[in-house]
Amino acid sequence: MPKVSTNISIDADTKAKAQVLLADFGMDLSTAVNVFLKQMVYEGAFPFSITREIPNATTLAAMESANNGEDIYGPFDSVSELMEALNA
Repeated sequence: MPKVSTNISIDADTKAKAQVLLADFGMDLSTAVNVFLKQMVYEGAFPFSITREIPNATTLAAMESANNGEDIYGPFDSVSELMEALNA
């Protein structure tokens, strides 16, 4: 099948990091994009799940407390010390 050139815009840092990773796999960016597109066509969808994890209210409250330096425990010197704090 004949090849065609396609231009895409990629963040320079992302491209550089991807190229280093892909070199470890023995492929270049063009090959990786072709693999992705062929798998997408084969599956008729993205070949991976695209989701957005939305934390529940309890997790959001814990994250907010941690960001404010509240309710922070530890560090612990041993597992038994950690378990004691958890069971308090």
